[in-house]
Amino acid sequence: MKILVLGSGGREHALSWKLRQSQLTEEIYCAPGNAGIGQEAECLPVDLSNPSEMLDLANRLQADLTVVGPEAPLAAGVVDVFEKAGLAIVGPTGAATRFESSKVFAKQFMHRRGIPTARFTTTEKFDEAIQALKQFALPVVIKADGLAAGKGVVVARTNEEAEQTLDNFMRRKALGSAGDSVVIEEALAGEELSFIVLTDGRSILPLPPSQDHKPLLDHDEGPNTGGMGAFSDDALLDEGLRAEILQRIVHPTLAGMTEEGVLFRGFLYFGLMITHEGPKVLEYNVRLGDPEAQPILMRLRCDLVELFSATHEGTLGAHEAHWSPNPAVCVVLASQGYPGKPVVGKTITGYDLAENMGGVKVFHAGTVFKDHQLITTGGRVLGVTATGEDLAAAIQQVYAAVSKISFEGMQYRRDIGAKAFQRHSGLLGRSSINRVDPAAQNSQKYC
Repeated sequence: MKILVLGSGGREHALSWKLRQSQLTEEIYCAPGNAGIGQEAECLPVDLSNPSEMLDLANRLQADLTVVGPEAPLAAGVVDVFEKAGLAIVGPTGAATRFESSKVFAKQFMHRRGIPTARFTTTEKFDEAIQALKQFALPVVIKADGLAAGKGVVVARTNEEAEQTLDNFMRRKALGSAGDSVVIEEALAGEELSFIVLTDGRSILPLPPSQDHKPLLDHDEGPNTGGMGAFSDDALLDEGLRAEILQRIVHPTLAGMTEEGVLFRGFLYFGLMITHEGPKVLEYNVRLGDPEAQPILMRLRCDLVELFSATHEGTLGAHEAHWSPNPAVCVVLASQGYPGKPVVGKTITGYDLAENMGGVKVFHAGTVFKDHQLITTGGRVLGVTATGEDLAAAIQQVYAAVSKISFEGMQYRRDIGAKAFQRHSGLLGRSSINRVDPAAQNSQKYC
């Protein structure tokens, strides 16, 4: 098969890498891609906001299957255009993307369908938003309605911060039209969990549980980002909680979509908070998470092309997925200035040394080869990902790999997976992981 992947980030690199491993893959293309994806696929230019241009590219390549990575082409309606033209594509329709592209729409859907979520209110008026703050205790969560590259959510810990956030979103238009409307909701306490399923509209295939780390800095401090790292570990989710999530959240969500005229095909992402009252939905995404894709796909032990083909054909229920029992951890290396205005154009060294380590894969996001050197081009640059026979081994290995990579202004979190490891094992505290010396890391034997 000839396969086209749309996108240019770490998620698309992970998809291209895994799709290339299939015996069904004859040729693989990625548009527009990046330097790392260029090692797995032929990269071609395309405007991800222009469905007609993407359709022309797929026709020119005679692609048998197109896989959509990021939200931008989905929100632009690329799936509708491909389906009308009779081309095979994996991803939800434009109508389905509203569950991610509008926080207001998603929260109202949850309320209509009885999906457990935080108490909330929505408004399009700044003065009403200021008054609505009085209904909530601090901290309070403020969400811009539209797509904001992971930067449209603020957990305000003071009234001054909450009012300033509303002013930035609604009056100063810091996020453009994304902040025209806002959701104000209670801040939930508990453990966050990313629960992602692949669905053909009738059957679902749950992926292993994972956990994202949104804040920029260690200990979940600093501004929110698109994701500074993630890990996937079966210990995050016992069978009882998994069954509850499926029964109370996943199945009612998909049933509600169908009843409201939306047949969802592709990845559906449930951002959850596991509270003392049970799991509650923080957000929906209509695509595979990034950086969750990297550790999840590192664990996949079956043919991804077969799963995507079954998703398109509506036969996913006849397939099973097989996963490595070993956890995987991804640490994002970001440019100076991220998540604001990143400083780019810096030379990256040591990535090849990291990738030569056992159980390590370096997924590219914001990179380009120029004059035989790897150069930074964006905020999130690399997603260094490693597996281990347990979470501790995976954490040690990924940070050993990170220690080999360098570029000017490189920033990253040093505690990816640490809190969960402490919570679930009780053997190693967050601070002891953070204090591991890079030289000692390099001496660790990978099991």
